[in-house]
Amino acid sequence: MSPLLVWTGFFLAFTVLLIVSRKNFAAAMFLGAFILAIFTIPFNEIARPFISAFTDLPTVLLALAVGLIPIIGGSLKETGQLDNLVNNMRIGKKAFLALSPALVGMLPMPGGALLSAPLVEKAGKGVSNEKKVGLNIWFRHILYLIYPLSPSLIVSVQQAHLEVYQVIPYLAPILLLSLCLGYFFFLRDTPGKMEYKEKFSSKKLLLPLTAIFVAPILDFALKDVVSPREVATVVGVSASLLLILTIGRVNVRKLGKITKNSAPWNFALMIIGIQAFRYVFENSGFKESIIELEIATVILCVLVGPLLGFITGRIITPAVIIFSVLASPISPAVFAVTYFSIFLGYVLSPVHPCVSLSTQFFHVQIKDFLKAILPPTLIGFLISFVLFYIIT
Repeated sequence: MSPLLVWTGFFLAFTVLLIVSRKNFAAAMFLGAFILAIFTIPFNEIARPFISAFTDLPTVLLALAVGLIPIIGGSLKETGQLDNLVNNMRIGKKAFLALSPALVGMLPMPGGALLSAPLVEKAGKGVSNEKKVGLNIWFRHILYLIYPLSPSLIVSVQQAHLEVYQVIPYLAPILLLSLCLGYFFFLRDTPGKMEYKEKFSSKKLLLPLTAIFVAPILDFALKDVVSPREVATVVGVSASLLLILTIGRVNVRKLGKITKNSAPWNFALMIIGIQAFRYVFENSGFKESIIELEIATVILCVLVGPLLGFITGRIITPAVIIFSVLASPISPAVFAVTYFSIFLGYVLSPVHPCVSLSTQFFHVQIKDFLKAILPPTLIGFLISFVLFYIIT
């Protein structure tokens, strides 16, 4: 295959991926894979990667699990369980400002930033609007670093050919660093205390908490018991959803409405599309072309990754590209630093929907938001560079 064709195909596929992913990530992956296939795979074999993606059992199971996750978020919201959880945490003001958007952020749903923004507004008296946006963005996404049912983490780990529970011990110190940065720049000078109008209810606190954590507990417990391992994820997510539906007494009609609003098919097809893209990419010859260029791994992981996160306003798109390009096996430590670097570009991005929604809600201009969030992200970037050289 001509190197010129390979590079032309990749850049066209990459351009389409960036543009279309702003509207529909699943469609972007399929289109990108198809364009790359046209340039790099014999015509009579173009259909094979797509058929493989739709028939590979682990991929189909993972797509099913990821598709159920937004329904969990929508169910918690519609049944009032999310409000019950937040209203009964009864913690200090600083902890509430950090934890409430973080808990909401565990549930991927369209417009999710508008769920956590009122909580930050409610508790953030005396805090500038610029810091409120920073709080909502930084802490809303911070659990993406370790939450085992985060679609971003699931997909990124899959692309790196690792296991979620392999990388979490390496991501945990990075989460601690992120918490410290968030506290220092957004919470340290927060005045006042929380005020609650309703009496504390342990039931209203524990029921939604239990429903949320059933999924990762079962997933972890069954990973090495069932085969393929993705069965454990499906079981865990299904159990969590069933418990939430039971607690919230959701009937079939209401479940249909929640499912429609959650658009789970977009999340499921995203997984299939990513797998199709990976199949095409691995047979395109592009990886070999990258190896010939001898681009330093640190450039790909700690510079290109966050730049793509900033350009796309996503974690998954850069992860698919970076972890597909890397030629050598990726260690959990290298994965953790790379994932964190992409995360930093992602939280900065003006095309990240949560950023635009939060700045609009708090009436803050993008430039003022960037002034607030640049200091912790720049420190994070510097630490990423240092960590990369230490571990490699």
